[in-house]
Amino acid sequence: MRAFYDSKSKLDDRGIKRLLSEPFKYETWLKVESALALSQAEEGFIPIEAAKGIGAVRFEDLDLKEMDRIKEKVGHGFVPFVKVLVKACSEESGKYVHYGVTTQNIQQTSQLYIAKQVNSVFKSFLADILENLGRLAHDHADTVMAGRTHGRHAIPITYGYKVSVWISELMNTLERLEESEKRVFVAMMGGAVGGFNSTGLVGRKIQNRVAHKLGMGSMDVPSRNMSQMKLEYLMNLSLLCNTFHKMAEEVYYTGVEEFSEVSESFTPGTIGSSTMPQKINPKLAKGIIANSQKLYSLPSVGLYSAVRMFEGDSSSYMLFDGIMEEGLQLTTEVLIRAEELSRTLRINKERMLKNVNLNKGLDNSELVMMNVAERIGKDRAHELMYEKAMKVELEGKDYYDVLTEDEMLTSMFTADELKSMIDPANYTGLCSVLAEEMAQKALKGAKDLKEKLESEKKNGDTEAAAGE
Repeated sequence: MRAFYDSKSKLDDRGIKRLLSEPFKYETWLKVESALALSQAEEGFIPIEAAKGIGAVRFEDLDLKEMDRIKEKVGHGFVPFVKVLVKACSEESGKYVHYGVTTQNIQQTSQLYIAKQVNSVFKSFLADILENLGRLAHDHADTVMAGRTHGRHAIPITYGYKVSVWISELMNTLERLEESEKRVFVAMMGGAVGGFNSTGLVGRKIQNRVAHKLGMGSMDVPSRNMSQMKLEYLMNLSLLCNTFHKMAEEVYYTGVEEFSEVSESFTPGTIGSSTMPQKINPKLAKGIIANSQKLYSLPSVGLYSAVRMFEGDSSSYMLFDGIMEEGLQLTTEVLIRAEELSRTLRINKERMLKNVNLNKGLDNSELVMMNVAERIGKDRAHELMYEKAMKVELEGKDYYDVLTEDEMLTSMFTADELKSMIDPANYTGLCSVLAEEMAQKALKGAKDLKEKLESEKKNGDTEAAAGE
């Protein structure tokens, strides 16, 4: 694999490795050729008996060794497959194999068919991740921690709120993924230049039938020069992994000893360094970070290649074959780790509380200012509280002492009121509410997605049985 992938990894890919294997690719080529022949016969373009003969060929009937020998001789990636498929058919059926189409019609349709199957597995991971994050947001809706902007403390938040941000982005990305499926997973049967030259008017009907048999959409203009559906998918995968990358960066950095707010689960016996016995490294987070960063480069490469001139260019097909496969592999690696990380992440509530109190209430300066502003106006209140904050920052004074030393403030508020104002737990706004809201959305979204995937699987199994 091109991804940062350990072939000995015990992480469960839920069958994606098989879907991206060479044998499954050949099985899919056969499936598409069979769907094409049956669709052509249904439109009267080839004899029905010939189509049935092509459709009856099983993957086991193909001589893959012979295919490799032919490939060495002719130097073409797909012609050898056609030749062994013809040999596996009767003489009459063999006449109509790969009839009226070109290599890319079968290969691209097959690639997008495979991507569709992989995408369903991706969504199964997403369902579990949303469920994990929903529970995390609920469990820590009120867990107070420091909000940080520009690398420094801002005002308090809750950890559940932080998780709600990831949930919101994932829900949006899931919506984008599903909305784009009608454009991305499409069949192409337009022939050498995409104009249905060899099939005429019946060609579009044949393409629509092939698409229906494969559970895909049908290209309006089946041009071999079009790659934007692949680019859109790669961009959506990049956005998906970008959220997990963000999550992983947070875990990576807030897990260092100076923060110690979160940590990955640890299995005794795992070694982090060949020389430092104490090392326990964030393996899941760094895997997400590395694979995500590599994924981001793929859409950029594809954009340059998608503008190749004329009606077709093999340099572009070859590149997109590679980056589509790599994109699926990289996303798989990210999702596997993101699911485990979201399920097993450890939250150190005590350390979060300690860290949010490092400034001894200074993080609540905005709350104090807003209360003062009710008495003297916002601008004067800001000036006053800026002056107090600078005494703390520059002179090292305690914030509560600075507040209680000011006669104007003590005339407005009691000591207990000032103490309450600088308690981080009293200034988290709607963080807890947002965390609970997004927790419920995540849990419902996960449930709905799982039910949808199960329904699609049942319908697919029923259609497959009917086809057999």
